[in-house]
Amino acid sequence: MPKREDIKKVLVIGSGPIVIGQAAEFDYAGTQACRALQEEGVEVVLVNSNPATIMTDKDIADKVYIEPLTASVIEKIIEKEKPDSILPTLGGQAALNLAMELVESGYLEKSGVKLIGTSPSTIKKAEDRLEFQQTMEKIGEPIAAGQVVKTVEDGVEFAKVIGYPAVLRPAYTLGGSGGGIAHNQEELETILENGLRLSRVGEVLVERYIGGWKEIEYEVMRDENGTCITICNMENIDPVGVHTGDSIVVAPSQTLGDKEYQMLRTSALNIITELDVHGGCNVQYALNPDSFEYCVIEVNPRVSRSSALASKATGYPIAKVTAKIAIGYTLDEIENAVTKKTYASFEPMLDYCVVKMPRLPFDKFIHAKRTLTTQMKATGEVMSIGTNFEGALMKAIRSLEQHVDSLIFGDYDKLTDDELLKELEKIDDLRIYVIAEAIRRGFDYDTIFNITKIDRWFLDKIAVLVEMEKKLAQADTLDKALLQEAKRLEFPDKVIGSLTGKTEREIKELRNEYNIHASYKMVDTCAAEFDAATPYYYSCYDGENEVEETSGKKKVMVLGSGPIRIGQGIEFDFCSVHCTWSFKKEGYETIIVNNNPETVSTDFDIADKLYFEPLTPEDVQNIVDFEKPDGAVVQFGGQTAIKLTEALMKMGVPILGTSAKDVDAAEDRELFDQILRETKIPRASGGTVFTVEEALKVAHELGYPVLVRPSYVLGGRAMEIVENEDDLRSYMRTAVKASPDHPVLVDSYIIGRECEVDAISDGKDVLIPGIMEHIERAGVHSGDSMAVYPPQTLSKKIQETIADYTKRLAIGLNCIGMMNIQFVIKDETVYVIEVNPRASRTVPFLSKVTDIPMAQVATNLILGKSLAEQGYKDGLYSESNHVHVKAPVFSFTKLAKVDSLLGPEMKSTGEVMGTDATLEKALYKAFEASYLHLPTFGNVIFTIHDDTKEEALDLARRFDAIGYGIYATEGTAKFLNEHGVHATLVNKLGENDDNDIPALVRTGKAQAIINTVGNKRTYDEDGAAIRSSAIEAGIPLFTALDTADAMVRVLESRSFTTEAI
Repeated sequence: MPKREDIKKVLVIGSGPIVIGQAAEFDYAGTQACRALQEEGVEVVLVNSNPATIMTDKDIADKVYIEPLTASVIEKIIEKEKPDSILPTLGGQAALNLAMELVESGYLEKSGVKLIGTSPSTIKKAEDRLEFQQTMEKIGEPIAAGQVVKTVEDGVEFAKVIGYPAVLRPAYTLGGSGGGIAHNQEELETILENGLRLSRVGEVLVERYIGGWKEIEYEVMRDENGTCITICNMENIDPVGVHTGDSIVVAPSQTLGDKEYQMLRTSALNIITELDVHGGCNVQYALNPDSFEYCVIEVNPRVSRSSALASKATGYPIAKVTAKIAIGYTLDEIENAVTKKTYASFEPMLDYCVVKMPRLPFDKFIHAKRTLTTQMKATGEVMSIGTNFEGALMKAIRSLEQHVDSLIFGDYDKLTDDELLKELEKIDDLRIYVIAEAIRRGFDYDTIFNITKIDRWFLDKIAVLVEMEKKLAQADTLDKALLQEAKRLEFPDKVIGSLTGKTEREIKELRNEYNIHASYKMVDTCAAEFDAATPYYYSCYDGENEVEETSGKKKVMVLGSGPIRIGQGIEFDFCSVHCTWSFKKEGYETIIVNNNPETVSTDFDIADKLYFEPLTPEDVQNIVDFEKPDGAVVQFGGQTAIKLTEALMKMGVPILGTSAKDVDAAEDRELFDQILRETKIPRASGGTVFTVEEALKVAHELGYPVLVRPSYVLGGRAMEIVENEDDLRSYMRTAVKASPDHPVLVDSYIIGRECEVDAISDGKDVLIPGIMEHIERAGVHSGDSMAVYPPQTLSKKIQETIADYTKRLAIGLNCIGMMNIQFVIKDETVYVIEVNPRASRTVPFLSKVTDIPMAQVATNLILGKSLAEQGYKDGLYSESNHVHVKAPVFSFTKLAKVDSLLGPEMKSTGEVMGTDATLEKALYKAFEASYLHLPTFGNVIFTIHDDTKEEALDLARRFDAIGYGIYATEGTAKFLNEHGVHATLVNKLGENDDNDIPALVRTGKAQAIINTVGNKRTYDEDGAAIRSSAIEAGIPLFTALDTADAMVRVLESRSFTTEAI
């Protein structure tokens, strides 16, 4: 059927902030879909609360609303824009839940708006655990024995029937939130209580545990004619029991026989036909490794994380096709955008192997529980492509940027055999390295399989890699055949060198001598049956080169930012894509190198050539040798790209923008000090140290507290405020590991108001789009604090000083392009904290609120167009009339044992934005969008450190005035009551189980907790338990009084005063 005539204006709902379980894959899907709808002449209205995405760019949709994703906001937008339909399947679980809320309240029917793509009944059949069970039984598809429960008691009863362990899955949640595996009644009760609260409908499915079965996924597509195709099937290396987002996944599946493959394919097509899905859909199976028994785990009737992987692995644009099906097209009418000859009804074929590995945040959260279960913990992922599984796995390992480049990792060789067997039982992210060690010791496959249930085929492939380590270590001479085979298995030169006792350089020279070079093969969706028009490439050492050599146009290489992790998120992808588009517009040939399948930058039609490769010097060098680019851009790819600067210069590639030596000057203390002296700018005094003794000496001279951090890290990693000598000693022992060749910086710690500036400089003029003032005072990482633009409390004089310092620094550092500076203000003096001569995470936010396309402007400067030629003046840009607030979003609920106390080390995974005419309204929207909702009346718990009691008193008075009840722990209660604020005493922990903080939180008596720890920031068990009770119950927790103050302002602005005359 051709396009539906009744669809003229579509509202697309985005997925909101990036949290663990819902990351950038929806930015990529939403962007692709909006572009596809516009191609068809449909007017697109987009709503999303996340400013860091390409999707919320002005030119992606006709109208873009950056507003909180709540039902009331969507209703307002519908009234204002009057769309005829809503497309909810591209914004992940967040968008589906919102759409269902509007359907169930009857609002959509009343306002005559249709849901397109997937009908409400389909969503219900797939998402509602009971309806899903009935639907599967109707068509005879097996599912694990289970029952939907609404109370903890029912759950306990049913568990007695099926026995432990039992698996718990809440309805309508994402990334397995609130679910888990219970091994006994006590665990069952804890998980159920949490799961029932998180589920939108208060339902949890309790089912039989089928751990140890293989987990297989099918990504399928269907149109309204009933044509179905399979796009890709994927196999998790980890068996059922580990969330697919935390598993190593391989596509296509490697261990299924044809009979199993066809059996599951038929089943998947039956299911989407019965559910009447229109568009992309993902079906997950558990398959018994010893028989043909299987069962359906779950169905997602929307574009999911797996569809991003399937899309990038096959080259089939799932989101684009889903959008076209939603407006009435059928698969045989949609052209395949990669080959331009075949149609979307043609099933993709793969002649290569794809491996996806998760990027877990345990390097950031050292105390977090590393165990992997059915609740997702990864913040991002990498994908690698190779001609064999072993090679693809080796590439994926080094793409993660975790200082590991082979299966040799950890101290497992020091363990006894029995200890190693115990390690094998742990289900965590290090298990693959433990298996490698077990194979080195000659454990047989059966032993390993019985413990891990990882298929023997994968064990055998790991053994191939282990064998190669042995061969290299024992070889007397490294002959051509051995080196060729090591490179076919993707061993990096560095690893081959360390195993054979040579240097990386010697191995490279040897490869040149033997003529062993990487060649590049193409991803074309059809196993080379047709020519591809928009190809992308992967490297291998056992094939012919398929890249056409191009010259004529000038070539530029943009280095991406790799996997999403805390501290380096999607903001850098936003900058990379805009930079690429600007170069394209100026007639350059563009090349992107990146390995993250979730992002827009790795979409097939962003750059002229896309190389899906690890971002290491060796892998980049191979591309450079072949493409010979005229220059490379590193300032948009975060720390990942900056780290490659030196290597690129050695290869003779010019760095476009700020030169490497100027980047160094900002990172290198002594050079930086010199520039500050020349420009007469004050900063916190401090010094650079290499040893514990030097650190103690500097700290002694400055006086405590001091701020310590390694140089060259991103997201404040290992940054700490240290109060005394003992803490400093222990810090120097643990943190210096962060970068051995780079020193540690020790500064005196200034407590004041913080603000930051993003500037763009052409070497003569400096454009400052705006100053962002942080709500939290210094001491909270800039990525974790709320920021306001335009600044609300900075005097004109201070703003002028900041603008003046920014200009001096930009010129002093010879900055070309982007830079970010952080200032702290104390007693009306402005101090510089740090300068980063690259794009920072606030670029997308500032671009959207000031209407200056910063990434494009900076790219044009790199190309030689001055600010004046682009129509921008020198200095601070005029302020906007509205107030904009950026608020951080955290994923603490997903990570057990991570303390939610905010400090100088970044912990947030995403951000949202609130915009309105006044600060209070903008703050209200930002809090709502970041899921911190406070009712207009209720109770608040104060537990305050002595350092901040005075300040908390004022807050308590204000809470009291708007009718909030106040609970407080002993010391705080006494203090408040003495000063005339009535506070009810509550016990800290365990003194009295009915009246301690967790009990109040559990019974719903507390609506928020305000908990401060004073300047010492010492870790105390009680405090951590109090904070985690708030996180578990999903109520707002404030560990900085400034954030609580902002919340009170919002409540005050929303409440009427009731005072007796």
